[in-house]
Amino acid sequence: MALTKSKLGELIELTTETNSNNLFNSQDVKGVTITKQFIPTKADVDGTDLKKFLVIHPKDFVFNPRTHGKHIGFGYNSTNKSFITSWNNVGFRVKERKKELILDEYLFLHFNRDEWDRKACYCSWGSSTEVFSWEALCDMFIELPDLATQQKYVDIYNAMVANQQSYERGLEDLKLVCDGFIEDLRKKYELQKLRGFIIKTGEKNIDNKIKKVKNVSVYKTFNEPTAKVNRNELSEYKIVRPNEISFVQTTHNEKVFAFAINNTEDSVVVTPVNEVFRTTDSLYPYYLSLFFMRKEFDRYARFHSWGSARETFVWEDLCEVKIPIPSIEIQKSIANVFIAYQNRKAINEKMKAQIKSICPILIRGSLEEK
Repeated sequence: MALTKSKLGELIELTTETNSNNLFNSQDVKGVTITKQFIPTKADVDGTDLKKFLVIHPKDFVFNPRTHGKHIGFGYNSTNKSFITSWNNVGFRVKERKKELILDEYLFLHFNRDEWDRKACYCSWGSSTEVFSWEALCDMFIELPDLATQQKYVDIYNAMVANQQSYERGLEDLKLVCDGFIEDLRKKYELQKLRGFIIKTGEKNIDNKIKKVKNVSVYKTFNEPTAKVNRNELSEYKIVRPNEISFVQTTHNEKVFAFAINNTEDSVVVTPVNEVFRTTDSLYPYYLSLFFMRKEFDRYARFHSWGSARETFVWEDLCEVKIPIPSIEIQKSIANVFIAYQNRKAINEKMKAQIKSICPILIRGSLEEK
């Protein structure tokens, strides 16, 4: 099979339409991730003039010129809806007259590979901030099989995505069951303050024996630290034992109540600025986590945060939180649904990772097909 080799600049063109008529509002603002997805923006755009924001139509592409060192923030609008993104991003599309050479979805497979990220970062420049420019993108080459072969491999990718999205919809149904349980309990049981049901530990890693360092993420899980950590200097770090909970006291940057429960059998350590606590025998920690997972609690924590330069939601604020506390048996039965949700959520994330990892295989297969 003969392959066509072209510069990307011959196939794509910039999109420059802006939200000049204010047809889109703050709810329509999307950002791009290094996992090549669009997500609701994390920036506070209230009061921001959105007329300069780029309009992204179906089948348009977007990338963030700042490389973050290893990956390019990138997205492809595979939906049938338009939205807007920051003017700091670059929007582009396949030229209409070039669609006889390349499918939009196949081009996305090309970009959705670590190989392309490495090449893009290599072609970036700058000192304090590395930038991958539109011109650098246009100078890249791409090899293309015929359209029928492209479509074949795009269909394989789309089938995997459809399967994952179907699983994800079932996941959201399970989340609705959890939320329904909570609302029902709030009507049946008296709300009680957490004070008396939670105990601050503050146990430090004095002997420096525990080397497992974790960050508490905005996704309410423990993650590996993004910054370098000297694991020989962890004596001031706080220990989080199995079934204990750690939370971040600042809410301004995170926009959420960032917490994580240690659902492993091993103890970990977190930064000394975090709070760590355990629950009494009357409160099941996974039942409490179910409350912390809700967007309603994020809004509560933000509203009750205080400070000028930095908004904080501290231990005393947490102690004032009121929740229904039924018998421990009821708590565990509801928490089991939540745990099932968490387990399925982890499976869903693995499915997403597998889909991304198959993109280079699909591209290679399409180029080597005879």
